[in-house]
Amino acid sequence: MLSYLSQRETNLQFKVHHRPPVMSVKPSATATVGGGGSSSSSTTESPPVAHKFGGSSVGTAARIADVAAILLSRSDVDGRQVVVVSAMQGVTDALIALCRKAAARDDSWVVDLLVLQTKHTDAAKALLTGHQDSLNGVIAKLTGEFTVLSELLRAQALIGSVSTDLIELIQGLGEVWSSTLLHAHLASKGAEGESVWLDARDVLVIEPGPLGAAVQWGPSRAKVQQFVATHGVSKARRVIVTGFIARTTEGRITTLGRNGSDYSGAIFASLFDASELHIWTDVDGVMSADPRQVPDAVLLARMSYEEACELAYFGANVVHPQTMAPAFARGIPIIIRNTFAPQKPGTRIGKETDTTVPVKGITTFGNLALLNLEGAGLLGVPGTAERTFGALARSGVSVVMISQGSSEHSICCLVQESVVERGQKALEDAFTRELAQGLVSGVTITRDIAALAVVGDGMAGTPGIAARLFTALGAAHINVRAIAQGSSERNISVAVAKADATRALRAVHAGFFGSSAASVLVVRIGVLGPGNVGQTFLNQLDAARGSLLRRKNLDLQLVGIAGSKKMLLFTPSAAGDINASSSSRYMDAKARIDREGTALDLAAFAAHVRQSNDANGCAIVVDCTASGGPAEWYQTWLTQGIHVITPNKQAGSGSLKRYEAILAATRAPFAGRFYYEATVGAGLPVMTTLRDMVDTGDVVMSVDGILSGTLSWLFNTWDGDVPFSALVRRAKEMGYTEPDPRDDLSGLDVARKLVILARETGSQMTLDAVQLESLVPSALRDIPTDEFLTRLPEMDGPMKATFEDAKRQGNVLRYVAQLKAVVDDATGAVESYRATVGLLALPKSHAFAHVKLTDNVLLFSTKRYRSNPLLVQGPGAGAEVTAAGVFGDLLRCCGRR
Repeated sequence: MLSYLSQRETNLQFKVHHRPPVMSVKPSATATVGGGGSSSSSTTESPPVAHKFGGSSVGTAARIADVAAILLSRSDVDGRQVVVVSAMQGVTDALIALCRKAAARDDSWVVDLLVLQTKHTDAAKALLTGHQDSLNGVIAKLTGEFTVLSELLRAQALIGSVSTDLIELIQGLGEVWSSTLLHAHLASKGAEGESVWLDARDVLVIEPGPLGAAVQWGPSRAKVQQFVATHGVSKARRVIVTGFIARTTEGRITTLGRNGSDYSGAIFASLFDASELHIWTDVDGVMSADPRQVPDAVLLARMSYEEACELAYFGANVVHPQTMAPAFARGIPIIIRNTFAPQKPGTRIGKETDTTVPVKGITTFGNLALLNLEGAGLLGVPGTAERTFGALARSGVSVVMISQGSSEHSICCLVQESVVERGQKALEDAFTRELAQGLVSGVTITRDIAALAVVGDGMAGTPGIAARLFTALGAAHINVRAIAQGSSERNISVAVAKADATRALRAVHAGFFGSSAASVLVVRIGVLGPGNVGQTFLNQLDAARGSLLRRKNLDLQLVGIAGSKKMLLFTPSAAGDINASSSSRYMDAKARIDREGTALDLAAFAAHVRQSNDANGCAIVVDCTASGGPAEWYQTWLTQGIHVITPNKQAGSGSLKRYEAILAATRAPFAGRFYYEATVGAGLPVMTTLRDMVDTGDVVMSVDGILSGTLSWLFNTWDGDVPFSALVRRAKEMGYTEPDPRDDLSGLDVARKLVILARETGSQMTLDAVQLESLVPSALRDIPTDEFLTRLPEMDGPMKATFEDAKRQGNVLRYVAQLKAVVDDATGAVESYRATVGLLALPKSHAFAHVKLTDNVLLFSTKRYRSNPLLVQGPGAGAEVTAAGVFGDLLRCCGRR
């Protein structure tokens, strides 16, 4: 195979690379060329400007034409241009696939080869319309090359195995073809498009090594100088160079490997002693962060070589450090430009940077793991680090980041997750004796880790950089697993959970760069309980979100809904996406959950809402259930920074220990906030009124209230002429009562509301401390609902007697909750509160005697409002007003009310 390949390689090179030029080139003066580590530019000529165009820039005939237009329109056309060209997009991969298919004896390679040939011949026809002679020459050249390529692939199929030498030979042909097309198209422009074509394999000599391709600068420079002398490269002359490909010192065709075309650009910029290297790609330049993860990423105008290398090392899509090495060595600035927006200035990478912007970029990359060597026996022992990293090096494990505390108790390093077990075994083998003696407690692994790096030359000596970094991470509730910073202060790196990487990136970016949409608050909302109140809340949310975005810069996005057994999670909409498609998720929530939902997992539900959260937004769980289950999660959610809004009375009136834990969670740094206005009085400003009085130092002496819309309606309506049971049945038919009317008649719901009010004053009241008078006779309390409804008339006699007794005294019946302060006689201080709930006979002059049907009403008597109590009255029941109370809390939570 080697002898056959050597002969075929010679034939292919003769046909491809030594064909007489299709375009004529006029002789011109010789230019002196520099390279490697020294400059030898002519003093009578301005140095050339190097340009490198990537595969996306030359992906089609139209794009190749655009590249030519860019070159012709640039001001450096008055000097010389060295233009390095990648293969058309996808061609290199297609060529490698052809080799593998042929080796696997997959005959479809024949069709694939024809498709590839047609792609290039069609491009030639489009680029050379009206220039038939040039077109005929290019088509003939392409036809000859594809014929030889077909013969090589047939030989590969006969052998039946992949030949590395053949892949090296073939995979670089794409650059030959694309550069030929660009050269021919430029030549068709006449004198202004004059250019010469340079096959890099004729001049570029490399030596493959463990660190990649090492350029042999002396031989390469000599060959370039010979090329210049032979072809008369002078002013206004473009040299079109094939990227990616070269020859070894033995003369074998090879490639420059990963990022080889960019590397070629820097190499030829150095060999031709260029004043600048413009790398043309499909982005505007280097961004402050990956715009796919951080929509508010900004374009960086300038950065240093060192900054670019640091960002590239941590996965940023800048340029590969190896690419920059030749330009770095010669001090040649690199400008990253957008082929599709050539008017934009791009990012300039050079010796100098803008130190007024201390942080240039923030980047993350994942698929990492933490490897931790720990033990008391490591303290002060010389050579521990050497043994650690020597063992990892011998096992082939590359260390991404190192973190060691000053106590020397542990050494922690970040490695690729794919090799972490190999690294663990290497360390266990290296410290076998210490592990056996207990001097080393163990070598542990933490998986699913990502690294986040903050990079900038201006960070050195600038106080507060680390503080801003960790403040931003803390505000986003990101736990930092390890920290590393070099003495240059150019880079601060942290290890975080991979699941938190995007949120961490957004939070830190906002901390350093702010946000172009800072005035717009993106709110990610998860709703529990798609029942009457929950669905009404969703309807109100959908109806108002467009207006709130326009008037309040508030972008409300529903990202999840959940019932008692199932949940449905949504992908967050794009910011400001108020349309019919995004609106559909708000409709018919219960039916959608039943139809499309997955098993309920409250941890996953909250994690989804929280994961959607970023630095310029907030995450909110709205609990519209009446269940105690979600309340068990409030403390966790609040600690995670998720705000909780609810009309559910379970948390406020349930376990005192749980209630106090919830409040404590809200006081933690960066915790979520807890809003529960609608738990008492639905949409009435009850809790905010009471909270404002207490927070401003007022002392509550008593609270009297009608806190049940159902019971309010019953006793406002009942005139004694109809049986009380008939009125209860009517209320149930109208939807005023719960399905089991005893839930209202028992007064337990009112008692829960009174406990919530008491606790708002600072009391530690529990539900069992409330003196509760139930309207349901003891004989009817524990029977099935259907039986209770049948036996409901048993209540009529006692209720009628109570009514008549109140009427005789000129009173009316009202079901009232009362909270009374117990005052120390000596000091006048409030020691505690006494709570009662029950049926009272009140004079007709009482404020509660004239409330409207379903109204709730509360009288607050405080030290400030003692002589004239503060009254709050209005509808206190119904889905519309309860949902409105929840919505009002949401706006307060977002600071938009």
